[in-house]
Amino acid sequence: MRTLFITSNRLGDAVLSTAVLARLLDGHPEARVTVACGPVAASLFEGVPQVERVIAWRKQKSGRHWWMLWRQVAGTWWDRVIDMRGSALAWTLLAGRRSIYRTQRGDAHRLAQMAAALGLSTPLMPRLWLTEADRMAAAKILGADDRPLLAVAPTANWPPKAWPAERFAELIGRLTGVGAPLEGARVLVAGGPGERELAAPVLAAVPAERLVDLVDRAPLMTLAAAFARCRLVVANDSGLMHLAAASGAPTLGLFGPSKDTHYAPAGPVTAWVRAPESAEALLARSQEVGRAPGALMTGLTVNAVEAAARDLLGSKKF
Repeated sequence: MRTLFITSNRLGDAVLSTAVLARLLDGHPEARVTVACGPVAASLFEGVPQVERVIAWRKQKSGRHWWMLWRQVAGTWWDRVIDMRGSALAWTLLAGRRSIYRTQRGDAHRLAQMAAALGLSTPLMPRLWLTEADRMAAAKILGADDRPLLAVAPTANWPPKAWPAERFAELIGRLTGVGAPLEGARVLVAGGPGERELAAPVLAAVPAERLVDLVDRAPLMTLAAAFARCRLVVANDSGLMHLAAASGAPTLGLFGPSKDTHYAPAGPVTAWVRAPESAEALLARSQEVGRAPGALMTGLTVNAVEAAARDLLGSKKF
């Protein structure tokens, strides 16, 4: 079954969409899949055995990216086209079956919305296809040190929705200090391209002998394999939060001006905590704060995040 799977140019949405691809492949292991996605998400699909080709395409002005994609896929007969972008492209292709997901209104989680739109009756769960090379690369970075690993992802694509860096630093101290649940743990600090400045205060707060600096220093799937070895990942609502959750790592998501009802982390062991104000109330203040880092997350206290982290660490799920 030759299948075209069109998904997001954003990492978080692309990670969530892997749940749909996983369901397809579980039901049709003979499927031969071409994936079209943004460059940042391309490596999510490169290790999938049934994926023959990954088309990484960048969003362009006036929708020209759709024309560029169409030129690459229009000459093929597709047994099935699955479009997670809700575009009209699927209707212009030669296809036996078309499944199109458009973001829906309401507070249901995006995974539940995907399942409903695509006529799937059972819950969806994101999946990562980590290769042995990914695991070996992570093992090389982390070494043979047997101390526990705490990971934090203190960045976000929009700085105002990142929890303040000084609070991440305080949380690290509370979780790894003497008598803490992760006493003496090494701290993995994660971030993507262009996010080192936002992560700098957290990097500076961790003693060098306990720091694993992976802010734009590891390929995406190597980072996912490193997350999988962590006792806990604390992350802003971001693509890295979804990556950590999908890796199987216990993941705590931090929310403010985005909806946890839509984007709560999905994985085997996850939890989330949000600022007391609603997402709508915080977004209404966004023009006032500009791009000031952490400006919309000041209502979320260290005490609240620490309590949620300790609860997750004490969970019987792992």
